[in-house]
Amino acid sequence: MTTIRAARAEDASLILAFVRELAEYERDPEAVRISESELLRDGFPADGEPSYFECLIAEEDGAAAGLALFFPVYSTWRGRAMHLEDLFVQPQFRGRGIGKALLTSVAARAVERGCTRLFWHVLDWNQPAIDFYRSLGARSLVEWTRMEVSDAPLIALASAGQAAV
Repeated sequence: MTTIRAARAEDASLILAFVRELAEYERDPEAVRISESELLRDGFPADGEPSYFECLIAEEDGAAAGLALFFPVYSTWRGRAMHLEDLFVQPQFRGRGIGKALLTSVAARAVERGCTRLFWHVLDWNQPAIDFYRSLGARSLVEWTRMEVSDAPLIALASAGQAAV
């Protein structure tokens, strides 16, 4: 039996393990640089600060099977939205409806909070995931290109902005 529950602070090591497994699957294991302490700080702050993310854990007969990690964003065109950062189900648990249970749970939270949009990214080579998402009513936004700046270029960009102020 599958159950979906909110992650707790004591799940930080499990979340990190799932994130590392996902990075392996996505062929980029070296990209994971986050620590358990950062996950604790950002997802389960002890000082009353708002969390940067929420996480759901799927369990199959009591065994941790997967996660969905998400956070609110804002669309200037549509208002409240939710971004699903990671959806991961361990290989031995795939095909049992766990991914769908996690995704529908995130969607329910988005609707409860008045969000008009739930979005996420999927690698273009991950056809099984693309087919799964399309089967649930998702559509590809091929006209948009995802942009990113990180690490040293992010610091350089921030510094350039400070000099201009």
